[in-house]
Amino acid sequence: MLNSALLSSQSFLFDELLSNWSLYGINQEQGFSYESMTHDWTKNSVGRIRLLTQCRQLYTFSHACQIKNTPEWQATLTPLFDFITSHYFLDERWIFSLNDDLSIKDKQSDAYALAFVLLAFSHYYQVTKDDRALQYMKKTHRFLLENMQAESGGFYESHPVDTNQIRRQNPHMHLLEGYIAAFNTTQDSDYKDTIRSLLSLSLQHFYHKDTKTLREFFSSDWHLHPETGNQVEPGHHFEWVWLLYEANKILPNSDYTELAQQLWLTAARHGLAKNGGIYNQIDGNNYQPIDKEKRVWPITEYLKAITVIPIGKEEKIDRLEKALHFAQQHYFLKNGRWNEYLNEDNIPKDFPLPGTSSYHIFLGLTEVIAWAKANNDFQDSF
Repeated sequence: MLNSALLSSQSFLFDELLSNWSLYGINQEQGFSYESMTHDWTKNSVGRIRLLTQCRQLYTFSHACQIKNTPEWQATLTPLFDFITSHYFLDERWIFSLNDDLSIKDKQSDAYALAFVLLAFSHYYQVTKDDRALQYMKKTHRFLLENMQAESGGFYESHPVDTNQIRRQNPHMHLLEGYIAAFNTTQDSDYKDTIRSLLSLSLQHFYHKDTKTLREFFSSDWHLHPETGNQVEPGHHFEWVWLLYEANKILPNSDYTELAQQLWLTAARHGLAKNGGIYNQIDGNNYQPIDKEKRVWPITEYLKAITVIPIGKEEKIDRLEKALHFAQQHYFLKNGRWNEYLNEDNIPKDFPLPGTSSYHIFLGLTEVIAWAKANNDFQDSF
């Protein structure tokens, strides 16, 4: 049953989603990715084109080319990289977004987006060996340390810096992801040092020991935010589980794996809806759902977490089968489309296809495929 689910998931991802996005979602003349697509694969203009979206698409197609050498995907990489570097890197820093006519919209440098510069350029380099990617990664790293690092630890959300801004764990989680990719690509000890500091931050501030939850929103000095400090996202618990095990390969430490196991227990116990899927948000103090709707990305993070968490193989397979079945039944649609949102009754909401979501779908499915191949549970066509 798992093999059948993986075959259909692989076909959905590689033969439909990625193929259609490369055909319809990439501007063939200028090389950039559209911000959003309709369900009939036409451009859905939303008034901005973010650096984040471009980097997630560059990452996805770069990583996909490492798995399946598809000429059409290879052809998207350098034009997309060139578009990113020529349109978003101004005055030695990255800007946030462009207008639909490609003029500058928002000049802020965003920590969340910079995380995906590191991730995307790492994988782009692995495919192309384009040394420019390594140079931009170094510049990104230096900018973060010199301009966005906070005395209280971690990084500010954006530059120019507002020291009173709400602090979030989410950009730091993705910075950890980006720095792991950067280190794995270069073996540069500077990146390793930042990985270590981000892991320390997670143990010191993000993890709420009394409730065994990962918190989202904080004041400038890392106290829980008085209005939103109770909010917890099970999908981020699962995302951290996978990242902590990836980081542990670089910096082995039982503190990180023990944190991952505790986050898994909390999210698996309180974040999974009885009728399937993952709640968007729960209350960290009483574990009750706050937002019972279910975006597509939390279940893809759940899939990744299953592959690394130390549970029995039989339980892994059972969880993977059920999660993949739910995703195929409720999220994945014909022709590579997907439902971005379900309501609490698993009824899809009318919503276009964001250019940022294929990153989640891609990584969730490919991690499961890789795990199954490594455990001799999947024979695919690649």
